[in-house]
Amino acid sequence: ALEIVDQQKKAKPNFGFNARTGEWVDMFKAGIVDPTKVTRSAIMNAASIAAMFITTEVGVAEIKEEKPAMPQPEMY
Repeated sequence: ALEIVDQQKKAKPNFGFNARTGEWVDMFKAGIVDPTKVTRSAIMNAASIAAMFITTEVGVAEIKEEKPAMPQPEMY
């Protein structure tokens, strides 16, 4: 992982590591686009939920019981 970070720092703009193929490619030509707003929103939402869980003193969960299936009416 550290080798990838070092190579990324030296790479040209728009070039990145394609983890699926294991190759260094032009990200736009390869169709790999990561909109900044989407990434930023995901990180902000994850941090918000994590902060909410940290400050919550009690959590409530519902455990659903397995109920037997409804009996079918007799056929005539």
